[in-house]
Amino acid sequence: MYDSIGPDFFLAPAPGWLNLGLWEGRGTEQEAPVAVRRLVQALAKELPTGGVILDVGNGLGVQDPVIAEVARPRRLVAVNITESQLRAGKEPMAEAAASPVLADAMRIPLADGSVDGVISVEAAFHFRSRRRFFDEAFRVLRPGGVLSMSDVPITRRLRGARELLAGLAQLRLWGLPMSAAATPAEISAECRAAGFVNIRAELVGDRVIAPALRLTRRRLAKRAGASRSIWLAARVFLSQAELLWRRGALEYLFLRAERP
Repeated sequence: MYDSIGPDFFLAPAPGWLNLGLWEGRGTEQEAPVAVRRLVQALAKELPTGGVILDVGNGLGVQDPVIAEVARPRRLVAVNITESQLRAGKEPMAEAAASPVLADAMRIPLADGSVDGVISVEAAFHFRSRRRFFDEAFRVLRPGGVLSMSDVPITRRLRGARELLAGLAQLRLWGLPMSAAATPAEISAECRAAGFVNIRAELVGDRVIAPALRLTRRRLAKRAGASRSIWLAARVFLSQAELLWRRGALEYLFLRAERP
């Protein structure tokens, strides 16, 4: 699935960008390149400056120059399990002086207590286990280190056939286990169980999901840059996501935590 998502992905808010964006407006093409950067900036500003920063699930690498600009790390390490995405992101990672590492977020090949900050942008719901990711983030962080991440939770257990079908279809599309569907409270509890303290969770779906859905619907109406089969699949995906959002079952989470 992830090998198929490259720089030319037609629903990316901006070329090479895979996050949903943090918007001030209603989701226009003009704001899209700013919104995707703004989301990464919001997470990166929580990181300690001048330290070793680990970017877990760095997508196509375009977020790494933004992380480098905000956190000014003395070293930036970018982990991705998809080799094709690391190759596609070679130039922006070089711009950020980021060291690319092909690895699983649940088996990070770094020493204990070797980094000052961990950032993960819209990736944790893709992992087979958030708890194992939290355990790894805790392990590689030094005491006082910071985890800053975004995630896509559900707000409650899905109800009725339409919601359950929509939720299962979203999971099947990405090849995710049922455990990927977790509430903000459950995600925070897993983070706390891994040993993190001072956990701060903020729901920002109104500034992320709502505008991104509007942008996607307008793009699909134009049907530009996609085959008919991809276009039809995207329409189904969009309608299911819109259903969950309208019914208040889908959200977007910013989470910050510290290693004591």
